[in-house]
Amino acid sequence: MADLLFTGIDRSAVLKSHIGGPMEPRSAAASGRVFPYTAGTTCYIEVHGDGTVTHGDQRAAYERAVAGKSRLFAVWPGQWSSDLFEVDDLDEFAKAHGIRHDDERTGLKNHVHKVEWVKNPHGNDNPRSQYLDIDVTLTSGCSINDRCTFAAQMKEQKGWDIATSGGWSKSGRPGGTTTYSLRARRKSLT
Repeated sequence: MADLLFTGIDRSAVLKSHIGGPMEPRSAAASGRVFPYTAGTTCYIEVHGDGTVTHGDQRAAYERAVAGKSRLFAVWPGQWSSDLFEVDDLDEFAKAHGIRHDDERTGLKNHVHKVEWVKNPHGNDNPRSQYLDIDVTLTSGCSINDRCTFAAQMKEQKGWDIATSGGWSKSGRPGGTTTYSLRARRKSLT
């Protein structure tokens, strides 16, 4: 569908700005870690070697870009205009999207975690509810900065279904134990 936009149009004309000069995409790598790789408003565009333009599956697009079969671009919308960026740091893109693990971004090492949980005394205690509010502490020296990564690791390691939508929080003192308030599918907890 996206390729239909370019049917009958000189593709080089699309890259001309309103004053007639070539419009070059900016570098996502030059923005550093502040580039909004995972923002819901960032739109990714993949340009394949044959000129086909697609969007969608970030993992597949990453793999094709690494293999040199396509180039990946991102549109970062602003208040009054949007900017086009070339995703020229594919490693950072992969870490942001969880395609490659990143200890620093997630706070979680890629190992089996020592996890303790208790029922949250202030949470919903309805026994008919599928989900249970729990307080989790990690005794393996890790911290949870990315709930989706933690949920995936717990699913793989313990079979837990940790909710990745809705609220969650953490509390603790510097140098002390940190407690994370999460929701988990009641029947998945062991």
